[in-house]
Amino acid sequence: MKTVVKTDTETATATPEFEKAALRQESRRGLFLALPAYLYLIFFFVISLFIVFIYSFATRNRFGGTDLSGWNLDSYARISEPIVRDVLFRSVWLAFITTVICLVIAYPFAYFLSTRRVAVRNVMLVFVMIPFWTNFLVRNFAWRVILGNDGPLTNATEFVGLGSAELLFTQTAVVLGLVYGYLPFMILPLYAAIERIDRRLLEASRDLYGTGLQSFRHVLFPLSMPGVIAGSILVFVPSLGAYVTPEILGGAKTTLLGSYIVTQFLTARNWPFGAALSFVLMLVMLVTTIVYFRKGGRTL
Repeated sequence: MKTVVKTDTETATATPEFEKAALRQESRRGLFLALPAYLYLIFFFVISLFIVFIYSFATRNRFGGTDLSGWNLDSYARISEPIVRDVLFRSVWLAFITTVICLVIAYPFAYFLSTRRVAVRNVMLVFVMIPFWTNFLVRNFAWRVILGNDGPLTNATEFVGLGSAELLFTQTAVVLGLVYGYLPFMILPLYAAIERIDRRLLEASRDLYGTGLQSFRHVLFPLSMPGVIAGSILVFVPSLGAYVTPEILGGAKTTLLGSYIVTQFLTARNWPFGAALSFVLMLVMLVTTIVYFRKGGRTL
């Protein structure tokens, strides 16, 4: 009878202690590789966020300076003022409208994209990402030219006898700019979610005499929900704190939360109140991110 002799290495490999040591070594290697990213986040995000948090409890003196000695909750209490509530409601409402419009436009496009051949799909994905090749500020100024009183849109409506299309410096112009700017953030997660769905499930739904609408409601849409959640958050969060688009396309008539925060820092010189608003906005972003990871992030 042949006797099998195990070496020390083979014996050590089979022991739980050796496996734990290998996992610890791999973890230390990963930590070392990620150390530059951790340091970057600590210096430029965590410390900055902590400073904003400290300033939100400070007091604005009569000379426009900030007194860090008298801590209070006055800045947070001001959030309940009518003018601030109006800005918050307008910001949330326009961000919600932007998200819904992006979802309505992006869902059929993402489904169509997922059913194309690989070569066509890649070309269409490039077209989706082409806007990112141009600066966001330049794209907003392009929309300002399009929607201006002497722009092509006004010229077209006047040519067909509909009169002047006065859309610039309105909420409609802001929503158009936001939808254009953040639509790719809705398309890409939806495409990633729909592309992974097994098409045989849809075929089975049709074999069971389900209509197209029933297949969508009971099969396609529930299975693509992770992409819907991810895309909605990726659109809603930046739309809520948008600054460039409302400033260029909305003007003074459409003050949103991002513009109001900048005004508190640069014009009103009320840094504590601006810091409080900023921290509340970041808290909203944190909550939505947690919802994303709990509801859709794990299965996307």
